[in-house]
Amino acid sequence: MNRVLGEQRWPDVDKSALVAVPVGSLEQHGPHLPLDTDTRIATAVAQAVPGGMLAPAIAYGASGEHDGFAGTISIGIAALETVLVEYGRSACLWASRVVFVNGHGGNASAVRAAVMLLRHEGRDVAWFPCAVPGADAHAGLTETSIMLALDPDSVSVDKLAPGALDPIGEIMPRLRAEGVLGVAPSGVLGDPTKADAKEGQEMLDELRARFEAAVSAWKPRSGGNLA
Repeated sequence: MNRVLGEQRWPDVDKSALVAVPVGSLEQHGPHLPLDTDTRIATAVAQAVPGGMLAPAIAYGASGEHDGFAGTISIGIAALETVLVEYGRSACLWASRVVFVNGHGGNASAVRAAVMLLRHEGRDVAWFPCAVPGADAHAGLTETSIMLALDPDSVSVDKLAPGALDPIGEIMPRLRAEGVLGVAPSGVLGDPTKADAKEGQEMLDELRARFEAAVSAWKPRSGGNLA
């Protein structure tokens, strides 16, 4: 069983440990998924860290594209980058390595910039994106399937309905200009109605396996990411 950092007493903390830090968000995920969906998924992936410790999640991110939906709280890109830089500087005073496990696409630029600065400063820090190949954009089939596998009681299946179905590339200009609310009043980019718990478990298992393999190999790329 992986060790949980928050449950440790300081004399017992492994001073040579690798620390996995889930980085999520608190933002709308349609009428059917909880606000902390990204944080839950990032934590579920980070739990697979081989031979390391699972840190408490950083549960707020850069979610400005979801402004206008009740419950969304965004700290913005600059603030998130600062939090991650200071986190890495502090953790690396005793931990051998730190990996940020990012569950929200909107966090990516902040996570990348923070990791690159930390690496430039000589700290052995990297990050891993919780990206599913072929995934839809937001609160659709992909995230809904994973949440059905992780915590089916958290999914309001009676509220499943298609959202904006246009390819993300086509609606990106409107998303940048109007945010998600202007494109999809329900907050859904995709179609969650065909979500399936078995498929979600397969996606989650694949993510965990890729994360475990990437951490074991520990070969950060030019952007500081492990995959």
